[in-house]
Amino acid sequence: MKNNRSKWLITICIMSFVLSIVMSFTSEAIIPKINTVFGIFVILIFIFISIIFDMIGVAITAQEETPFHSMASKKLKGSHHSVKLLKNSDKLASICNDVVGDVCGIVSGCAGVLVSNDIAAKFSINPSLVVLITTALIASLTITGKAYGKTMAIKNSKSITIKVGKILNNFEK
Repeated sequence: MKNNRSKWLITICIMSFVLSIVMSFTSEAIIPKINTVFGIFVILIFIFISIIFDMIGVAITAQEETPFHSMASKKLKGSHHSVKLLKNSDKLASICNDVVGDVCGIVSGCAGVLVSNDIAAKFSINPSLVVLITTALIASLTITGKAYGKTMAIKNSKSITIKVGKILNNFEK
């Protein structure tokens, strides 16, 4: 059991590292080459992805398996995948909430620094002040979005779980 846990932690570490590199490289390659408004849009996309994956992680850990076994016996689309998700809810929560959610949060903050520096240069404003305000805005949007998302995820855990199961079902085909 301890060996499986160690393997899981190593897997999470590698996934986080790779995802961070890909997302950071993408944002740093894109943001300096685009206008400020589109840079802000990219940051909002990272925040949105973070909120959505946090909701998925919470919904799947809040949901019981029993209704999905019934759906799977009736061969409802996505129900088989939903059962698999629920059986691995602890690992899925780590991937959704910690790996994807936290990496998106960190990358949105880094992208915010790039956009802030652009804004400061264009308007001759103190860069430290712009970075401070930008990071505070990003943090508050992310935290508020995740707080709202958690409430929605708990209330709608069954429908979110089946939607994710259907999406995975479509990818399998």
